[in-house]
Amino acid sequence: MKGYLQGALGTISIDSEVIARYAGSTAVECFGIVGMAAVSMKDGLVKLLKGDSLTRGIHIQIDEDNKIVADFHVIVSYGVSIRTVADNLIENLKYKVQAFTGLEIKKINIFVEGVRVID
Repeated sequence: MKGYLQGALGTISIDSEVIARYAGSTAVECFGIVGMAAVSMKDGLVKLLKGDSLTRGIHIQIDEDNKIVADFHVIVSYGVSIRTVADNLIENLKYKVQAFTGLEIKKINIFVEGVRVID
């Protein structure tokens, strides 16, 4: 899927993978987020994703109105308020992803897949 922006000299096309990579790097910078998560459908185990595989924990859709719908599967730090972390993540993502792409974010869904103690 791609998002489109109409410029003065033509059309700009943004692939959803580009948006997912940027959103993933933005998400892991947020307080209380340990990282992105991948859930194995076979055995139900949750795996913490590192580096280049961050986008496996993110699903980006661009709807017919050219707006972004994003699903984030995250692991949060033990002892933090999940509500506060989620609100912070949503605000950061909305601001940074919209500024980066020029596309409007319609919806952000956050799925907390696990909790980890950080040293």
